[in-house]
Amino acid sequence: SFRTAFSNNLAVAYDCLSAGGRKKKPGLNGKTYSELLSQIGQEGGLPAEILSALLKKIQCRDHEAVPFDVFRYGVLTCFVLVEFMSKADTLFHILDGDKQSEQRVCRAVLDTLEEALTTSDVSVPTSYLEAGSKLGPDCLAIAMDRALQSTQPAAPMGQTQFLKEACLLFLDKVKPV
Repeated sequence: SFRTAFSNNLAVAYDCLSAGGRKKKPGLNGKTYSELLSQIGQEGGLPAEILSALLKKIQCRDHEAVPFDVFRYGVLTCFVLVEFMSKADTLFHILDGDKQSEQRVCRAVLDTLEEALTTSDVSVPTSYLEAGSKLGPDCLAIAMDRALQSTQPAAPMGQTQFLKEACLLFLDKVKPV
């Protein structure tokens, strides 16, 4: 299964990064761990501001030993945020293929994203189903329709702002190490 393969690959990566060398003591230190997280975020296209905020929550001090559970949490969080940003980008392009969309529609979608993120609870597997249903086309369409019926003036929201706000919603749910 995908989950087993990912866990096995994480264990191998952790072992490789933890291996001692001629000048390096065995064990994964915070510096190497933080560099890896930074590289994952950069290659995943995370904006510098978002990556910095994420690293503040999940990085370790350079000299600290990083246990496998912390390593797993940090790497998984980075990859999930990269994927989350990609999905948010796709969602923005569905709203309007241009670089801007109506702010009230974007706000409705961001509110729906926030509600879905609030619903999900790691300890309750069924909460993922509930969160996923909140992001279904029908729920999003209802939220966007309500926003379009609003009498507020139609101000634009840019793609960069939308992605930043979506990522900040995600970061708000990340537990610090």
